[in-house]
Amino acid sequence: MPYMQMTEEQFKVPVLKNVIYALRLVWQTDKRLLIGYLLQEGLYAVFSRYLQNILFLKILLDVITGSGDFRTYVGELAAFALLALVVKVAMIGHKDFPSRSGGVEVMVGGLARSLVERGYDVTVYNRGLEKHHNVYDVDGVHARRVFTLQKPALNATIYSFLATFDALFRGFDVIHYHAIGPSVPLLIAKLFGKHTVCTVHGLNWKVDKWRGFASRYMKLGERIAAKYADDLVVLSETEWNYFLQKYDRASILIPNAIRFYEKRPCNLIREKYGLEQGEYILYVGRISPEKGTMDLVEGYRKAKTEKKLVLVGPLDDSEYCRAVQQLAQNDPNIIMTDYVVGDPLKELYSNCGLFVLPSHTEGLSLSLLEGLSIGARCLVSDIPENTVVTDIYGAAFTPEDTDDLARALERECAQEYPDAMRQQQIEYVHTNFEYDVMLDRYEEVYHHVVGNPLTAMPSTLKKEKVLVGTKA
Repeated sequence: MPYMQMTEEQFKVPVLKNVIYALRLVWQTDKRLLIGYLLQEGLYAVFSRYLQNILFLKILLDVITGSGDFRTYVGELAAFALLALVVKVAMIGHKDFPSRSGGVEVMVGGLARSLVERGYDVTVYNRGLEKHHNVYDVDGVHARRVFTLQKPALNATIYSFLATFDALFRGFDVIHYHAIGPSVPLLIAKLFGKHTVCTVHGLNWKVDKWRGFASRYMKLGERIAAKYADDLVVLSETEWNYFLQKYDRASILIPNAIRFYEKRPCNLIREKYGLEQGEYILYVGRISPEKGTMDLVEGYRKAKTEKKLVLVGPLDDSEYCRAVQQLAQNDPNIIMTDYVVGDPLKELYSNCGLFVLPSHTEGLSLSLLEGLSIGARCLVSDIPENTVVTDIYGAAFTPEDTDDLARALERECAQEYPDAMRQQQIEYVHTNFEYDVMLDRYEEVYHHVVGNPLTAMPSTLKKEKVLVGTKA
């Protein structure tokens, strides 16, 4: 059935069933937790929503009754003006904050912190309640945890709807949805007159692990975002063309960006993992089917190379992750580090002999940008989302072909990477993926959707990348 012919009832029925099912489960397991949570959230929403109105009434009462002096009036008016001018943004779609568990989490965390530094009031909605730790601040960013089920098929669905219902009554100027799955309740936000932005972090319905209902649900989120979001942001030219051709929707191209750092010597990782500069192949990302982690392990075991393989990513309890761990245990040259952040991660990037990204589908990989930015030699699966980023500064292999991957590993590990090429690569990333430029673009988007007449509409045209030098 064409999208335009679907009724609102057809949109809502499966989602409402899931929400009711979730609430019933909580009611049966812990009534006090649910009642306490709803009371806490409700009272906070009432008070925060009318804070500006209360302050305005106090100023008006002071003027009418003649109480207070000129300095008091000026101070109260200044406070009221600041409350009115600060743009309040809610972010929905990531799993946790602060976190580096995935590209969406890294991007949301960096964007939220940076916007706060620029004077925005940002609230991020995290998935899942924790005892005594459901409302907190980190680096000026307000974090609020929302109940959801841990079952993968319902996790994002329940969370995104409950987060949206909460955000409707907190006076946010913009509700910013991240990823297409959590964007289904964007339609409800629009019905309540809210300004909305959706950033598409990849066409997730293509991912191997999402099939059946989950895949159809993500396609529904994609259609809702394309039709109803005030501004639709994409990370790659491939997605820009996709939405234009399929939905006749001109999206806004804002590639992911990273903050740069100096190359680190091999100290911490030598002590912890026994690694030496240039003597290992590095993968950083989730251990999941769409990332092609199993392909990399199988391709590495077929390849003839003396370099070790280091897999950096959270080790969860999924069947796929357990299978990768079991296969890796049979090879002493494969190291699975689990979750790594901070200086050890920077050292891993700085000293790898080769960075590999074997993903089947992508949005715009932050780990790939981090590898390129430090001057690492890069090998990626030959999909547009990867090769558009690497351009002339990386090699490619056929996706899901472990034999071709093995040959590529042998070839890339055997060749030296010229220092001049490394420097050109670093300059290329600095030129095309500058963090402050990304922030400027998102500020344009926010002011555009709230109707700020002083801010020009963000360009929907694709920006050509700037190459630095020529390939050696």
